[in-house]
Amino acid sequence: MTSRVEVLDDAVPGGAGLPLFDTPVPDDPALAGAVARPHTAVVEDAPRLAVEERLTAAVLYLSRRAATRPARLPEGYGLAEPAAMARARGLLRQRYAENIAADELARVAGCSRFALYRGFRAAYGFAPSDYQRDLRLRRARALLAEGLAPSTAAADVGFADQAHLTRWFTRTYGVTPAAYRTAPR
Repeated sequence: MTSRVEVLDDAVPGGAGLPLFDTPVPDDPALAGAVARPHTAVVEDAPRLAVEERLTAAVLYLSRRAATRPARLPEGYGLAEPAAMARARGLLRQRYAENIAADELARVAGCSRFALYRGFRAAYGFAPSDYQRDLRLRRARALLAEGLAPSTAAADVGFADQAHLTRWFTRTYGVTPAAYRTAPR
């Protein structure tokens, strides 16, 4: 798991060092929400990529919002080359069912984790973890259409369990996996 120091060093050219906070418990609902998102991802057994993306976002938001010396990013910093993003997307397509770490994806792309997140979002319109989930959902839909049981489809495409598949499938397609599986074609 990535630490807060690694996130800042990865995101800020030359490293940011440890952030200092003059208020130990800031009263900031937006900040509380940003800090809660990685926790929720861990509790919900989200893929590593999603957990690491939320941790990165929370640490950077915390640094910008509450630190005495906020991490400053130069204009345009972290936007990787399109070829790098294509390599990352290719790895996600090949290994969508695996629990890929952000470090591995960044290594394949040849950039930092921060550049990967920013560049992927700029190139494709959403985060790498969202893309991975979309690939998993599409494959699950195809397996369900072939008559595979939702629990088997969930395991085959990399969801933690059938409940995770059901939550995302219903949110995305508006129908449960079981109903989709039995619907006339």
